[in-house]
Amino acid sequence: MPPLLSSCPKVGQRAPFAFSLLRLPTMVWYHSTPIVWWCRDNVTYMIDMRRDSRDSICCDVASNATDLPRSSPLSILSNKPPTTTTRHYVTVTRDLFLHKVSAFWCCVNQFVAGSFVMSTTALLSWTTTVVRGFRSVTASSRGALSSTCRAMSTTAEPSAASSTSTTTNAFLQQDDLPKFAKLDPSELTPAVETLLKQLQQDFAQLEKELQDKVSSNDGDIDFDDVVPTVERMQFPLGYTWGVAGHLNGVQNGPILREQYEANQPKIVQAMSAFSQSQALYQALQTVQQKLEADHDASTDFQVMQKRRAVENSLRGMTLGGVGLQGADKERFNEIKMRLAALSTSFSNNVLDETKAFALTIDDPAIVQGVPDSAKAMWANAHLMHLQAEKGADDIPKTMDPNVGPWRITGDMPSYIAVMSHLPDRNVRQKVYMHKIQTASEVNPEKNNVPAIYEILQLKQEMATMLGFENYAALSLASKMAPSVEAVTELTDLIAAKAIPAAKAELEEITAFAKEKGGEEYAKLDKLEPWDITYWSERLKESKFDLTEEETRPYFALPAVLDGMFSLVERIFNIQVTAADGETEVWNDDVRFFKVTDAASGKHIASFYLDPYSRPADKRGGAWMDVCIGKSSAVNRDVAVAYLTCNGSPPVGDTPSLMTFREVETLFHEFGHGLQHMLTEATVGDVAGINGVEWDAVELPSQFMENWCYDKPTVYGFAKHYKTGEPMPEKMFQKLCDQKTYGAGMMSCRQLYFGQLDMELHSKYDPKSAEKEGGETIWDVQKRVASKYIPHSMPLPEDRFLCSFQHIFAGGYAAGYYSYKWAEVMSADAFAAFEEAGLDDEEKVKQVGKTFRETVLSLGGGVPPMEVFKRFRGREPSPDALLRHTGLA
Repeated sequence: MPPLLSSCPKVGQRAPFAFSLLRLPTMVWYHSTPIVWWCRDNVTYMIDMRRDSRDSICCDVASNATDLPRSSPLSILSNKPPTTTTRHYVTVTRDLFLHKVSAFWCCVNQFVAGSFVMSTTALLSWTTTVVRGFRSVTASSRGALSSTCRAMSTTAEPSAASSTSTTTNAFLQQDDLPKFAKLDPSELTPAVETLLKQLQQDFAQLEKELQDKVSSNDGDIDFDDVVPTVERMQFPLGYTWGVAGHLNGVQNGPILREQYEANQPKIVQAMSAFSQSQALYQALQTVQQKLEADHDASTDFQVMQKRRAVENSLRGMTLGGVGLQGADKERFNEIKMRLAALSTSFSNNVLDETKAFALTIDDPAIVQGVPDSAKAMWANAHLMHLQAEKGADDIPKTMDPNVGPWRITGDMPSYIAVMSHLPDRNVRQKVYMHKIQTASEVNPEKNNVPAIYEILQLKQEMATMLGFENYAALSLASKMAPSVEAVTELTDLIAAKAIPAAKAELEEITAFAKEKGGEEYAKLDKLEPWDITYWSERLKESKFDLTEEETRPYFALPAVLDGMFSLVERIFNIQVTAADGETEVWNDDVRFFKVTDAASGKHIASFYLDPYSRPADKRGGAWMDVCIGKSSAVNRDVAVAYLTCNGSPPVGDTPSLMTFREVETLFHEFGHGLQHMLTEATVGDVAGINGVEWDAVELPSQFMENWCYDKPTVYGFAKHYKTGEPMPEKMFQKLCDQKTYGAGMMSCRQLYFGQLDMELHSKYDPKSAEKEGGETIWDVQKRVASKYIPHSMPLPEDRFLCSFQHIFAGGYAAGYYSYKWAEVMSADAFAAFEEAGLDDEEKVKQVGKTFRETVLSLGGGVPPMEVFKRFRGREPSPDALLRHTGLA
């Protein structure tokens, strides 16, 4: 969530930061807006300078004194009579502000002797008046002004009451991008406690003021009194907790994990106070009524943003227990706290089990025929293990990938390489069995089975308390899909096409293995699960005369990035440029980029890219997360994203050579990033991916994957990393021909995951497992598998659910179907480009412009069905998806 300037001390309190040392004014720049601070007699004063509607510079002044003396220079400058109001304005012309700074500062210093009171709510309102138009002030003028302020502050004497303890806490430095190099995990708790205390004080005062207004029936509550105010209150804590959560996924360590787990209940409790506030709920209802009365059926985007934000907030509060009282409310909050703890524990167990697994191979015969890239990855993993165990001085600098040893780890790139390319069945079986039994009863200390049952029971209890039949119904209350039945209907529609195709595919793979695999395979009735991927790859190589190893040299990560950026420049009219070194990062592999609107030249967004697998401290998978969201409430108009992948790392001087699937994954996550970064919404709660229904949020990401089969796009990056030669025409055509290979099995697998998730959260009673002969979660898994993957039933030992983080440690509970739901829309959206003609550059640009102005710009400010209809002119159809997957 977008942060607020967390170091803003509340008026009437001692400045908790270094500003309390200053008896004369000093200046800080908060996103191009100057904030002036000074302190006298343990009173903090502040002025925020901004341009008003008359194109002058206005200053809001605040302190804890009681009045503004008539003789005050600021009173004279303002040409307003002194009052005891909580707010005063000083209008100063740009000329006076920029060129007569010294004289103006003399006025400020004389003013310190007398001021007026400002309430917390007024301070929050004060913050929202920051006007971005002040950015037109030149950099040189800013520098001169800041220098003058510093010069005037050199005689300041330290206050005995000052404290610098928080100035060094990087979790509290929120005026810009996170200070990753300075973050100390042990300082998370002090930061959270500081921010929580302030949040609770501010919210208590806001509740009182809102309650007074609602009770008086004066109707004087509008949108700006509520939504932006709450947003500003929550952002300092949201910013800090967001950074901590990000690091917990990409730089997990014992101290951070301990601190994160210790503070999570406090965060849940604090957010529950908002979601269950009667005063806030009633105020939002008043705002909603006023918006409907004043702007009935308005299609103005600014109005729609506000309506959606209020609508989402009211729904979220309803689902958050605002209607509960007494013991029910207490129990509901206990459930939320417990679910948060279980989710974190579930994820940690999976990470620990993945990190702990390793299999070292010394015999070169076992890896015979394995691609060089896989052997290099495993040899490098062994080298890194030795470095960590013995120290860099005691081991060689490099490890020969053709000699070994080779260390197979539990992370996804290593696992996929084993399943796809390692001929040895015994090793494949060991690696496969570990994967499907990760965090299960096989290791009692990291067993997620009890957590699964408890999570399911608690979610069912929560749903019942809110009046829903089951948790799936609760989940769908905030999604596009109208019902469980509608989800099942779409699932079965696709399954009717996919299941026959999957059966035929597996039969072909099995026949090929029996023919080519020798006596060992010839006598098998069926392939084991650890055989299927291996022989599927061999069949694909045979059918298309193309191996993954042949394509890797053409997919060097730096070139793929350049090509991907060229694509979005072409279709969305934006430019992406490297900005490495301009901000701190959490790992040397992390890169930083800036996004500029090509038409205006304006810097509109930035993003971090963490591309490689690090099994020791980084969780598996790929994801996009919000670093900073766009929001006018906190004066943030440059959205910042985290893009995280777990691709194959570079080996020696060889860059990361990607598999084609890794290329698709990168495009997928960048699609999420584009929706976050290119939003035109300015209400933080509905900007970017915020407020977008969960089953629509995958539209841009899956849409971007389609461009990996577009010839101009691919030839923009598919160049041999050594020679620079473009990918041969025949190789590209073979890649395209492979697109629908295995589509039946892949579709069935995704449908199986989605329906297993839905079944567990809708029809299954987790308490039944406690009864003798009752249905277990493994029975449910088997039952759903028999319907959607009858050709490839899971083994009795399969404990896949124990590592199904999407639904037990992520946001996809009763929502995994969203991938297929959104895939229908994404395929239909890409079909618009196909219909325009992918070779017609001008038409592609025009369709891209419309896609940017709708899907990427509107964020959660407009309902997703309306967004799609604005782009496509109609509701989505599954026809394009079936055609793209070869299942039509």
